[in-house]
Amino acid sequence: MKVLSYGRQCINEEDISEVVKVLRGDWLTMGPTVEKFERSLADYAGVKHAVTFSSGTAALHGAMHAAGLGPGKKSLTTALTFVATANSALYTGAGVMFADIAENFCLDPEKAEQVIKNNGGKVDAIVPVSFAGYPFEIEPFKELAKKYNAVLIEDASHAWGGDRGKNKIGFDADMTTLSFHPVKHITTAEGGAVLTNSDEFAKSLKLFRNHGTTRNSKEFQDEPDGLWHSEMQNLGYNYRLSELSCALGLSQMKRLDEFVQRRRELARLYFEYLSGVDGVILPPDTEGHAWHLFVLRVKDPELHGQLFNFLRDNDIRLQVHYRPVPLQPYYRNNFGYKAGDFPEAERYYSGAISLPIYPSMEDGDVKRVADCIKNFFKSI
Repeated sequence: MKVLSYGRQCINEEDISEVVKVLRGDWLTMGPTVEKFERSLADYAGVKHAVTFSSGTAALHGAMHAAGLGPGKKSLTTALTFVATANSALYTGAGVMFADIAENFCLDPEKAEQVIKNNGGKVDAIVPVSFAGYPFEIEPFKELAKKYNAVLIEDASHAWGGDRGKNKIGFDADMTTLSFHPVKHITTAEGGAVLTNSDEFAKSLKLFRNHGTTRNSKEFQDEPDGLWHSEMQNLGYNYRLSELSCALGLSQMKRLDEFVQRRRELARLYFEYLSGVDGVILPPDTEGHAWHLFVLRVKDPELHGQLFNFLRDNDIRLQVHYRPVPLQPYYRNNFGYKAGDFPEAERYYSGAISLPIYPSMEDGDVKRVADCIKNFFKSI
């Protein structure tokens, strides 16, 4: 029986051919393919700049740095996300605050503001997450960012290719971060990017990913020593994305809309096959959803692990996204968070299972997963 995983890459011969072309060319890093890939990302989102990074985590780190985070500063994000969203603020020396989720699994703006007020009205970056691909309503967060003079960073690692009506994901926030991990909407193997309309943020991001150095003569602070002159102007990292990765990403971008459309079709099938099944709650839906994840929730927490194991025993490989970040041992031990602090995120986690959803799945694969879930509930 074919093994189904919760996500996987979709690579074709054209993707392979484009990577081979780069291998046979002159550049393996920071060459013309990087620039072309960045331009394709920016044009798709309708923004001025896209700056690629070696991972989605590196992109988040870069965005936090560009936002001015550091010692004495604080970011605010959702309790329900991958740990990198919070960790990237800590990498800069800043603090991180968490707020609970709304019914759409995304950061609740009212709860977020209450956390800000509890912190004396001080916040330097607000970082909501388009969890599972859900394009949360961004206007309340724009208002919060303006009210508290904070930078708005959207973690859209789950949502590339989604939209908010006429605006593509990547357009609305001060900076938007993407991930190109193999299970995401397009892949560069590992990789990420930051999208922005700000020239200042883009300059900071480019320095940060390249050891804080520049060879751009227009940016030099010292008189050049010669044509070889370069300058380290800030403390940065080696977060560059290779030409090989960008060749793959550039090829994948040609099929992004196709990939997202297929994910939406698969989600519709899940809704059709699982509608009315006792014991489960289907995920929130909305126009523009990119469906990186299709999260089923089990009503009875005692059956959560049993269903997970039953599906695995039938070659359906699943995942749970995510344990609330503040309840991870590191955050509990260092910041004093405890069970009960984020009741909605904890309630979500007690029953959440991410079902397989990726473009190369067949309609029959969705029916197989749904039938297996139905059989489980018939058997108990």
